[in-house]
Amino acid sequence: MMPSAWFAETLRAFHCEFPTVELNLHVEALGAVTALVLEQKAVIGISGPLSAEMPDIDSTVIGSVPLIAVASPDHPLAKAQPLKPGMGRDHIQLVLTDRSPLTEGREFGVISSRKWRLADLGAKLALLKEGIGWGNMPKPMIEGELAAGQLVKLAMPDDIGGDYRLSGIYRTDTPPGPAAAWILERFREAANKERKG
Repeated sequence: MMPSAWFAETLRAFHCEFPTVELNLHVEALGAVTALVLEQKAVIGISGPLSAEMPDIDSTVIGSVPLIAVASPDHPLAKAQPLKPGMGRDHIQLVLTDRSPLTEGREFGVISSRKWRLADLGAKLALLKEGIGWGNMPKPMIEGELAAGQLVKLAMPDDIGGDYRLSGIYRTDTPPGPAAAWILERFREAANKERKG
């Protein structure tokens, strides 16, 4: 969910600040981020609200990303604006899913009875642009597509949308060292810069 510009800018600066520190970057979603930290495959992670429920995880708020419901301009929901409550239930909703068991059986922002689950936001974006379903996406990730008319915002009266809170997470028994703490602070700065826009 984190906008790629945030981590690209931060990691470019990280390379200058800590040129001898080796970095391993995993891009995951939902509980898979927390699983990597719990399994000590990652020192820190950037996660959504799920991690706040984990007793072995500490977190620090980084910021938030607006989520908006979108579809291709050719999608029936895009053509039916304004939408009535419940209209999204009859169309395929593209839903971000998880590669870990931490969120097994849980759904976030799902209102449709017809779901396609994808573990990658890039794949979800490609399907949205092709008119295969509708779904919530991080606004910074799709601003270009919205401006180009490849996607349109859906005014879904029953879609929760809103802001998706992002937190830096780490194991309670392994707080971040100087380099990891530096990264978390720069991510927070990037989020604040985006918010002030």
